[in-house]
Amino acid sequence: MFDIPFPIIEDLSMQVAHAYGMIQPGASDTSAVRATFVIDPEGALRAMVYYPMTNGRSVDEFLRLVQALQTSEKHKVATPEAWVPGADVIVPPPKTVEEARQRKDEGFQYTDWYFSTKKIV
Repeated sequence: MFDIPFPIIEDLSMQVAHAYGMIQPGASDTSAVRATFVIDPEGALRAMVYYPMTNGRSVDEFLRLVQALQTSEKHKVATPEAWVPGADVIVPPPKTVEEARQRKDEGFQYTDWYFSTKKIV
């Protein structure tokens, strides 16, 4: 036996599936879609990913999503599509022209004056 370090719920009554909208319309009245909810330590729902019963899920993508959420929270940045740890992140736009000028000397990469990326360590 293995210990599972996260909560798993049994939902024989389908009360949770109905409450969270996990029943796929037109597919079944009793078969829930496969859903993954990412909930932060404060209990806030940060992401919901739904897959129909006919398609598999990617554990690697869920891990990437959690890492992206943690990186965004820690560094106050955004992560682009397909971002992986070590790749550039998107930084908030500069608030002033002077801040934009300073960023050029601090290793930021620019697409335009308001859109820049950087590496985080």
